[in-house]
Amino acid sequence: MTIKENLRYAESHEWVSLDGEIATVGITDYAQHALGDIVYVDMPEVGDEVTAGEEFGAVESVKAASDLYSPVSGEVVEINEALEDEPGLINQDAFANWIMKVKVSDPSEVEGLLDAEAYAKICEE
Repeated sequence: MTIKENLRYAESHEWVSLDGEIATVGITDYAQHALGDIVYVDMPEVGDEVTAGEEFGAVESVKAASDLYSPVSGEVVEINEALEDEPGLINQDAFANWIMKVKVSDPSEVEGLLDAEAYAKICEE
């Protein structure tokens, strides 16, 4: 299982990378391993508003379906359209195959998320 030091993590197993006011969001390597082969990703639409802690989509695998929760609040400015045709890309590299990009309304929300060490402890439980 890979946990990248330069990212922030939600307890619900989403990761965030903040570049200026744009947050890139995906699911963690731990989550994709737990789900197994991903067959569908339900993503928001560009222009949708997302709220930290609220559901924004879902990931379905051959084993289960899992809701996705936004770690940040703001406006969706891009979705990873490649996942519409090839959702299994997340299984190949959960960090390269992000789900959405959000123009954050409150960048300080990212600081409230878990760092790599704290997230690793959650995964061990």
